[in-house]
Amino acid sequence: MKKISFIIIALLLIPSLLLTSCDRGDDPADNNVISTPKFTLLKDYMVQNNLDINQILTNTDGKSFVVAAPATADLVDNFLSAYDIMDIRSSADFLTAHVNGASNVAFANILTEAANTTKPILVICYTGQTACYATALLRMYGYPNTQALKWGMSGWNSNTAGSWNSGIGNIAENSSNWSNSGAPANIVFPSPEISSVLSDGQAILKERVEAVVALGFQGVSGSDVLNNPGNYFVNNFFNETDYLGFGHISNAYRINPLKLSDNTYLGLNSASNAQVVTYCYTGQTSAVITACLRVLGYDAYSLKFGMNGLYNSNPSWTSNKWTASVSKDYPVFSN
Repeated sequence: MKKISFIIIALLLIPSLLLTSCDRGDDPADNNVISTPKFTLLKDYMVQNNLDINQILTNTDGKSFVVAAPATADLVDNFLSAYDIMDIRSSADFLTAHVNGASNVAFANILTEAANTTKPILVICYTGQTACYATALLRMYGYPNTQALKWGMSGWNSNTAGSWNSGIGNIAENSSNWSNSGAPANIVFPSPEISSVLSDGQAILKERVEAVVALGFQGVSGSDVLNNPGNYFVNNFFNETDYLGFGHISNAYRINPLKLSDNTYLGLNSASNAQVVTYCYTGQTSAVITACLRVLGYDAYSLKFGMNGLYNSNPSWTSNKWTASVSKDYPVFSN
């Protein structure tokens, strides 16, 4: 009888064990509740609070992530006075020459410094790319009116260090890895996975932004991607006309628009070993997109200098082209 009783008890326990061994999520408060994935919490919060990728590029007030130097007459009264300015270049280069009123801030400290600002933030770097990356992170963190100085100090004064002149090139010309064919069909990938003990979308966003800031700017050289396109998941962020007219890195996808709200982001490879590279005309837009993608959990990189570094002499070029012939002589200060 005892043996039969044990068998009956065991049979009764098996369904219970099977039910409790299923994925319960990671909610420590209730082991019977399957928690919402962290990515979904983050995504929903960003969409609901005007922080989708396209709204980081252009905020709800219509302000782009980047702003060009103004007309000389507007320089002091209508431009410099409108911002709290963060110059994230090295201290040595800052002391040699900087924009009047700027503070030298290490990239790692941009969030801390932002808490002390009272005006919209203007971020300045050497060529605008790292500043745009910082701008995206600041916008996501709660400073939506942050902007980067287009072209960085290279576009302000041509005598400053780190000029764009050294970033342009034509390595794509006659390359066997350059193509004018149509874009491959987009594939639907799963959403990235995010690890966090937090269960609030806003808190997860702040945690993710802080982690991305700590890593610093994440870029990759055009030559690396052009010579080894198979090592990367490449997204050309052009319109279709320019994708075909300029040509592109072989087999580069064209996922544009790229948003959370319409699930177009699912065209990006979310595998942990997939290096997602975005490239644009100057590296500045791709820096913003890369910052957003890193916050969302992608292993993302911005192609430095964009089309300017790949094929500056491309005959289809009409705008956003860097040229050394344009005078850049706004005043700088040293101390």
